[in-house]
Amino acid sequence: MDPSPFILDGGLATELEASGFQLQVGTYYHTDLLSTITSLITLVLYLQGDPLWSARILHANPQAIKDVHYRYLQSGSDVITTATYQASIEGFVKYLDLRPEEAQQMIMSGVQLAKETVREFMSSTVSENRREPVVAGSVGPYGAFLHDGSEYTGAYEEKMTVEELKDWHRPQIQCLVKAGADLVAMETIPGLKEAEALVEVLREFPEVKAWLSFSCKVTDTLHYMLCYLMANFIHKTLATVYAHELDIAINAVRVFQDIHNISSGRRFSEAVQVACRSSQLVAVGVNCCPAPLVKPLLESAKSHKKADLGWVVYPNSGEEWDPKTGWKTKKQTSFAKLSLDWKDQGALWIGGCCRVGPADITELKEQLHV
Repeated sequence: MDPSPFILDGGLATELEASGFQLQVGTYYHTDLLSTITSLITLVLYLQGDPLWSARILHANPQAIKDVHYRYLQSGSDVITTATYQASIEGFVKYLDLRPEEAQQMIMSGVQLAKETVREFMSSTVSENRREPVVAGSVGPYGAFLHDGSEYTGAYEEKMTVEELKDWHRPQIQCLVKAGADLVAMETIPGLKEAEALVEVLREFPEVKAWLSFSCKVTDTLHYMLCYLMANFIHKTLATVYAHELDIAINAVRVFQDIHNISSGRRFSEAVQVACRSSQLVAVGVNCCPAPLVKPLLESAKSHKKADLGWVVYPNSGEEWDPKTGWKTKKQTSFAKLSLDWKDQGALWIGGCCRVGPADITELKEQLHV
Protein backbone atom coordinates (compact mmCIF):
# COMPACT_ATOMS: atom_id res chain seq x y z
CA MET A 1 0.00 0.00 0.00
CA ASP A 2 1.44 3.37 -1.03
CA PRO A 3 1.99 5.85 1.81
CA SER A 4 -0.38 8.79 1.89
CA PRO A 5 1.23 12.11 0.98
CA PHE A 6 1.75 14.76 3.62
CA ILE A 7 -0.34 17.82 2.81
CA LEU A 8 1.66 21.03 3.07
CA ASP A 9 0.19 24.48 3.60
CA GLY A 10 -0.14 27.20 0.97
CA GLY A 11 1.18 30.71 0.53
CA LEU A 12 1.68 32.46 3.86
CA ALA A 13 2.16 35.89 2.30
CA THR A 14 -0.82 35.30 0.02
CA GLU A 15 -3.06 34.71 3.01
CA LEU A 16 -1.61 37.64 4.95
CA GLU A 17 -2.36 39.92 2.01
CA ALA A 18 -5.88 38.49 1.84
CA SER A 19 -6.22 39.51 5.48
CA GLY A 20 -5.32 43.11 4.65
CA PHE A 21 -1.57 43.26 5.20
CA GLN A 22 0.33 45.25 2.59
CA LEU A 23 3.52 43.42 1.64
CA GLN A 24 4.13 45.19 -1.67
CA VAL A 25 5.13 48.70 -2.70
CA GLY A 26 2.81 48.96 -5.63
CA THR A 27 2.19 48.04 -9.23
CA TYR A 28 4.40 49.38 -12.00
CA TYR A 29 2.97 49.99 -15.45
CA HIS A 30 4.95 50.29 -18.64
CA THR A 31 3.08 50.29 -21.93
CA ASP A 32 6.06 49.45 -24.09
CA LEU A 33 8.04 47.20 -21.75
CA LEU A 34 10.03 45.02 -24.15
CA SER A 35 9.36 46.59 -27.54
CA THR A 36 13.06 47.10 -28.23
CA ILE A 37 13.91 43.59 -27.10
CA THR A 38 11.14 41.31 -28.28
CA SER A 39 7.60 41.38 -29.60
CA LEU A 40 6.10 40.50 -26.23
CA ILE A 41 2.90 42.38 -25.51
CA THR A 42 2.38 44.77 -22.63
CA LEU A 43 3.11 43.38 -19.18
CA VAL A 44 1.89 44.68 -15.86
CA LEU A 45 4.72 44.42 -13.39
CA TYR A 46 4.39 43.63 -9.74
CA LEU A 47 7.09 43.93 -7.07
CA GLN A 48 6.99 42.55 -3.55
CA GLY A 49 8.47 45.65 -1.98
CA ASP A 50 9.26 44.85 1.66
CA PRO A 51 12.82 43.47 1.98
CA LEU A 52 11.60 41.30 4.86
CA TRP A 53 8.36 40.34 3.10
CA SER A 54 6.11 38.27 5.40
CA ALA A 55 8.94 37.90 7.94
CA ARG A 56 8.25 41.48 9.05
CA ILE A 57 4.88 40.36 10.42
CA LEU A 58 6.74 38.17 12.94
CA HIS A 59 7.74 41.44 14.56
CA ALA A 60 4.72 43.59 13.75
CA ASN A 61 1.81 41.22 14.36
CA PRO A 62 2.70 37.67 15.47
CA GLN A 63 -0.96 36.84 16.12
CA ALA A 64 -1.67 37.35 12.42
CA ILE A 65 0.93 34.67 11.65
CA LYS A 66 -0.77 32.28 14.05
CA ASP A 67 -4.16 33.02 12.52
CA VAL A 68 -2.88 32.05 9.06
CA HIS A 69 -1.27 28.89 10.42
CA TYR A 70 -4.56 27.98 12.08
CA ARG A 71 -6.55 28.43 8.87
CA TYR A 72 -4.20 26.09 7.04
CA LEU A 73 -4.52 23.51 9.81
CA GLN A 74 -8.30 23.77 9.52
CA SER A 75 -7.98 23.21 5.78
CA GLY A 76 -6.14 19.94 6.35
CA SER A 77 -2.44 20.79 6.26
CA ASP A 78 -0.15 18.21 7.85
CA VAL A 79 2.85 20.54 7.61
CA ILE A 80 2.97 24.16 8.73
CA THR A 81 5.82 26.26 7.33
CA THR A 82 7.28 29.04 9.46
CA ALA A 83 7.21 32.71 8.45
CA THR A 84 11.00 32.79 8.10
CA TYR A 85 11.56 32.44 4.36
CA GLN A 86 12.96 35.97 4.08
CA ALA A 87 14.21 36.13 7.67
CA SER A 88 17.89 36.47 8.49
CA ILE A 89 20.03 37.80 11.31
CA GLU A 90 21.52 40.41 9.00
CA GLY A 91 18.15 41.40 7.58
CA PHE A 92 16.50 41.92 10.97
CA VAL A 93 19.48 43.93 12.18
CA LYS A 94 19.45 46.07 9.04
CA TYR A 95 15.72 46.64 8.58
CA LEU A 96 14.31 46.35 12.11
CA ASP A 97 17.29 47.81 13.96
CA LEU A 98 17.48 44.75 16.22
CA ARG A 99 20.58 43.53 17.99
CA PRO A 100 21.95 40.20 16.65
CA GLU A 101 20.69 38.29 19.68
CA GLU A 102 17.24 39.86 19.24
CA ALA A 103 17.28 38.89 15.58
CA GLN A 104 18.04 35.30 16.56
CA GLN A 105 15.07 35.28 18.92
CA MET A 106 12.88 36.71 16.17
CA ILE A 107 13.72 33.82 13.85
CA MET A 108 13.16 31.33 16.65
CA SER A 109 9.78 32.92 17.33
CA GLY A 110 8.66 31.78 13.88
CA VAL A 111 8.98 28.17 15.03
CA GLN A 112 7.46 28.90 18.42
CA LEU A 113 4.38 30.55 16.88
CA ALA A 114 3.84 27.60 14.55
CA LYS A 115 4.21 25.06 17.36
CA GLU A 116 1.86 27.02 19.62
CA THR A 117 -0.73 27.05 16.85
CA VAL A 118 -0.40 23.31 16.29
CA ARG A 119 -0.91 22.64 20.01
CA GLU A 120 -3.95 24.91 20.15
CA PHE A 121 -5.43 23.31 17.06
CA MET A 122 -4.89 19.74 18.22
CA SER A 123 -6.37 20.49 21.65
CA SER A 124 -9.60 21.54 19.94
CA THR A 125 -9.66 18.72 17.35
CA VAL A 126 -11.54 15.51 18.05
CA SER A 127 -10.76 13.56 14.86
CA GLU A 128 -8.96 10.31 15.66
CA ASN A 129 -7.59 10.08 12.13
CA ARG A 130 -5.92 13.48 12.20
CA ARG A 131 -2.17 13.35 11.71
CA GLU A 132 -0.10 15.24 14.25
CA PRO A 133 0.98 18.28 12.20
CA VAL A 134 4.68 19.00 11.93
CA VAL A 135 6.47 22.35 11.71
CA ALA A 136 8.89 23.00 8.86
CA GLY A 137 11.39 25.79 9.45
CA SER A 138 11.58 27.78 6.23
CA VAL A 139 15.00 28.71 4.84
CA GLY A 140 14.96 30.87 1.72
CA PRO A 141 17.86 31.48 -0.68
CA TYR A 142 20.49 34.15 -0.18
CA GLY A 143 18.88 36.06 -3.02
CA ALA A 144 15.77 36.59 -0.90
CA PHE A 145 17.88 38.69 1.47
CA LEU A 146 19.41 40.65 -1.43
CA HIS A 147 15.87 41.56 -2.53
CA ASP A 148 16.97 42.20 -6.08
CA GLY A 149 15.24 39.42 -7.99
CA SER A 150 18.31 37.19 -7.93
CA GLU A 151 16.52 34.47 -5.98
CA TYR A 152 14.94 33.67 -9.36
CA THR A 153 18.23 33.65 -11.30
CA GLY A 154 20.92 32.56 -8.84
CA ALA A 155 23.22 35.22 -10.33
CA TYR A 156 24.92 35.80 -6.97
CA GLU A 157 26.38 32.29 -7.04
CA GLU A 158 28.97 33.48 -9.56
CA LYS A 159 30.49 35.81 -6.97
CA MET A 160 30.26 33.56 -3.90
CA THR A 161 31.99 30.40 -2.75
CA VAL A 162 30.28 27.41 -1.20
CA GLU A 163 31.89 28.36 2.12
CA GLU A 164 30.48 31.88 1.94
CA LEU A 165 27.01 30.53 1.27
CA LYS A 166 27.39 28.08 4.15
CA ASP A 167 28.39 30.93 6.47
CA TRP A 168 25.31 32.86 5.39
CA HIS A 169 22.81 30.05 5.94
CA ARG A 170 24.25 28.54 9.12
CA PRO A 171 22.89 31.12 11.63
CA GLN A 172 19.33 30.89 10.32
CA ILE A 173 19.31 27.09 10.29
CA GLN A 174 20.83 27.04 13.76
CA CYS A 175 17.99 29.23 15.08
CA LEU A 176 15.31 27.04 13.51
CA VAL A 177 16.86 23.87 14.89
CA LYS A 178 17.36 25.37 18.35
CA ALA A 179 13.71 26.47 18.42
CA GLY A 180 12.59 22.90 17.76
CA ALA A 181 11.51 22.80 14.11
CA ASP A 182 10.51 19.25 13.19
CA LEU A 183 12.32 19.58 9.89
CA VAL A 184 13.93 22.29 7.77
CA ALA A 185 12.41 23.43 4.48
CA MET A 186 15.19 24.73 2.22
CA GLU A 187 13.09 26.29 -0.50
CA THR A 188 13.12 28.19 -3.78
CA ILE A 189 16.82 27.47 -4.22
CA PRO A 190 17.94 28.70 -7.68
CA GLY A 191 21.35 27.08 -8.14
CA LEU A 192 23.56 24.07 -7.52
CA LYS A 193 26.24 25.88 -5.53
CA GLU A 194 23.74 27.08 -2.93
CA ALA A 195 22.20 23.61 -2.81
CA GLU A 196 25.62 22.12 -2.14
CA ALA A 197 26.19 24.66 0.63
CA LEU A 198 22.87 23.81 2.28
CA VAL A 199 23.51 20.07 2.11
CA GLU A 200 26.91 20.61 3.76
CA VAL A 201 25.53 22.88 6.50
CA LEU A 202 22.85 20.31 7.22
CA ARG A 203 25.56 17.79 8.12
CA GLU A 204 26.50 20.04 11.04
CA PHE A 205 23.09 19.19 12.51
CA PRO A 206 23.10 15.38 12.09
CA GLU A 207 19.77 14.76 13.84
CA VAL A 208 17.87 17.18 11.62
CA LYS A 209 15.74 16.13 8.65
CA ALA A 210 14.97 18.47 5.77
CA TRP A 211 13.71 18.84 2.24
CA LEU A 212 15.41 20.71 -0.59
CA SER A 213 13.20 22.47 -3.13
CA PHE A 214 14.30 24.38 -6.21
CA SER A 215 12.88 27.27 -8.21
CA CYS A 216 12.77 26.57 -11.92
CA LYS A 217 13.48 28.55 -15.04
CA VAL A 218 9.96 29.12 -16.29
CA THR A 219 7.49 31.96 -16.80
CA ASP A 220 7.58 33.07 -13.18
CA THR A 221 11.35 33.53 -13.41
CA LEU A 222 10.81 36.14 -16.10
CA HIS A 223 7.98 37.73 -14.15
CA TYR A 224 9.88 38.25 -10.92
CA MET A 225 13.17 39.21 -12.55
CA LEU A 226 11.56 41.91 -14.67
CA CYS A 227 9.57 43.24 -11.72
CA TYR A 228 12.75 44.29 -9.98
CA LEU A 229 14.50 45.32 -13.15
CA MET A 230 11.80 47.63 -14.46
CA ALA A 231 11.03 49.11 -11.05
CA ASN A 232 14.63 50.30 -10.98
CA PHE A 233 14.41 51.58 -14.55
CA ILE A 234 11.39 53.63 -13.61
CA HIS A 235 13.08 55.13 -10.57
CA LYS A 236 16.60 55.58 -11.96
CA THR A 237 16.24 55.46 -15.77
CA LEU A 238 19.79 54.20 -16.10
CA ALA A 239 19.42 51.24 -18.40
CA THR A 240 23.14 50.90 -18.94
CA VAL A 241 23.65 50.20 -15.25
CA TYR A 242 21.46 47.14 -15.58
CA ALA A 243 22.91 45.69 -18.77
CA HIS A 244 23.70 42.37 -17.09
CA GLU A 245 20.23 42.04 -15.59
CA LEU A 246 18.68 42.93 -18.94
CA ASP A 247 20.63 40.13 -20.56
CA ILE A 248 19.29 37.74 -17.92
CA ALA A 249 15.77 38.93 -18.69
CA ILE A 250 16.23 38.33 -22.42
CA ASN A 251 17.46 34.81 -21.72
CA ALA A 252 14.46 34.24 -19.47
CA VAL A 253 12.18 35.21 -22.35
CA ARG A 254 13.86 32.65 -24.58
CA VAL A 255 13.42 29.78 -22.15
CA PHE A 256 10.12 30.71 -20.57
CA GLN A 257 8.70 27.27 -21.35
CA ASP A 258 11.74 25.44 -19.94
CA ILE A 259 10.77 22.15 -18.31
CA HIS A 260 14.25 20.85 -17.56
CA ASN A 261 16.23 23.53 -15.73
CA ILE A 262 16.37 25.23 -12.37
CA SER A 263 16.52 29.03 -12.24
CA SER A 264 20.29 29.26 -12.64
CA GLY A 265 20.06 27.38 -15.92
CA ARG A 266 21.42 24.07 -14.65
CA ARG A 267 19.47 20.86 -15.14
CA PHE A 268 16.94 19.89 -12.50
CA SER A 269 18.35 16.37 -12.78
CA GLU A 270 21.72 17.74 -11.59
CA ALA A 271 20.00 19.39 -8.65
CA VAL A 272 18.42 16.07 -7.70
CA GLN A 273 21.84 14.45 -7.76
CA VAL A 274 23.11 17.05 -5.27
CA ALA A 275 20.20 16.20 -2.98
CA CYS A 276 21.01 12.50 -3.21
CA ARG A 277 24.33 13.16 -1.47
CA SER A 278 22.50 13.79 1.80
CA SER A 279 21.08 11.07 4.01
CA GLN A 280 19.18 13.72 5.99
CA LEU A 281 16.84 14.81 3.21
CA VAL A 282 13.36 13.32 3.20
CA ALA A 283 12.52 14.86 -0.17
CA VAL A 284 13.73 16.93 -3.10
CA GLY A 285 11.57 18.84 -5.52
CA VAL A 286 10.26 22.13 -6.86
CA ASN A 287 8.22 25.04 -5.60
CA CYS A 288 7.08 28.49 -6.74
CA CYS A 289 6.64 27.36 -10.35
CA PRO A 290 3.51 27.01 -12.50
CA ALA A 291 1.59 23.90 -11.48
CA PRO A 292 1.46 22.34 -14.98
CA LEU A 293 5.26 22.31 -15.09
CA VAL A 294 5.65 20.00 -12.09
CA LYS A 295 4.93 16.73 -13.89
CA PRO A 296 7.49 17.19 -16.71
CA LEU A 297 10.10 18.48 -14.27
CA LEU A 298 9.79 15.39 -12.10
CA GLU A 299 9.80 13.20 -15.18
CA SER A 300 13.03 14.80 -16.38
CA ALA A 301 14.89 13.80 -13.22
CA LYS A 302 13.24 10.59 -12.04
CA SER A 303 16.13 8.36 -13.08
CA HIS A 304 18.53 10.41 -10.94
CA LYS A 305 16.57 10.22 -7.67
CA LYS A 306 17.27 7.60 -5.03
CA ALA A 307 14.37 5.27 -4.31
CA ASP A 308 14.27 6.24 -0.63
CA LEU A 309 14.15 9.97 -1.38
CA GLY A 310 10.67 11.40 -1.89
CA TRP A 311 9.45 14.22 -4.08
CA VAL A 312 8.24 17.47 -2.54
CA VAL A 313 6.14 19.74 -4.75
CA TYR A 314 4.33 22.96 -3.92
CA PRO A 315 3.85 25.07 -7.03
CA ASN A 316 1.96 28.29 -7.49
CA SER A 317 -1.73 28.33 -8.35
CA GLY A 318 -3.07 27.46 -11.76
CA GLU A 319 -4.15 31.02 -12.47
CA GLU A 320 -2.97 32.87 -15.56
CA TRP A 321 -1.60 36.41 -15.74
CA ASP A 322 -3.70 38.87 -17.73
CA PRO A 323 -1.75 42.03 -18.68
CA LYS A 324 -4.87 44.19 -18.28
CA THR A 325 -6.51 42.77 -15.17
CA GLY A 326 -3.77 40.89 -13.28
CA TRP A 327 -4.19 37.33 -12.04
CA LYS A 328 -7.31 35.62 -13.38
CA THR A 329 -9.37 34.24 -10.55
CA LYS A 330 -10.54 31.31 -12.68
CA LYS A 331 -7.80 28.70 -12.80
CA GLN A 332 -7.19 27.09 -16.18
CA THR A 333 -6.54 23.66 -14.64
CA SER A 334 -7.59 22.53 -11.20
CA PHE A 335 -4.58 22.70 -8.91
CA ALA A 336 -5.92 19.73 -6.97
CA LYS A 337 -6.53 17.59 -10.06
CA LEU A 338 -2.94 18.06 -11.19
CA SER A 339 -1.81 16.70 -7.83
CA LEU A 340 -3.04 13.23 -8.78
CA ASP A 341 -0.25 13.03 -11.35
CA TRP A 342 2.29 14.19 -8.78
CA LYS A 343 1.16 11.52 -6.37
CA ASP A 344 1.42 8.89 -9.11
CA GLN A 345 4.97 10.06 -9.72
CA GLY A 346 5.83 9.42 -6.09
CA ALA A 347 5.36 12.82 -4.48
CA LEU A 348 5.01 12.34 -0.72
CA TRP A 349 4.92 16.04 0.25
CA ILE A 350 2.37 18.10 -1.70
CA GLY A 351 1.15 21.63 -1.13
CA GLY A 352 1.06 25.10 -2.63
CA CYS A 353 3.08 28.28 -2.86
CA CYS A 354 2.08 31.73 -4.17
CA ARG A 355 -1.67 32.40 -4.54
CA VAL A 356 -2.57 29.03 -3.04
CA GLY A 357 -4.88 29.52 -0.06
CA PRO A 358 -6.70 27.37 2.52
CA ALA A 359 -9.57 26.59 0.14
CA ASP A 360 -7.08 25.17 -2.36
CA ILE A 361 -5.51 23.01 0.36
CA THR A 362 -8.94 21.68 1.34
CA GLU A 363 -9.61 20.74 -2.28
CA LEU A 364 -6.15 19.19 -2.54
CA LYS A 365 -6.72 17.02 0.51
CA GLU A 366 -10.11 15.87 -0.76
CA GLN A 367 -8.71 15.09 -4.21
CA LEU A 368 -5.91 12.95 -2.77
CA HIS A 369 -8.24 11.24 -0.28
CA VAL A 370 -5.92 11.78 2.67
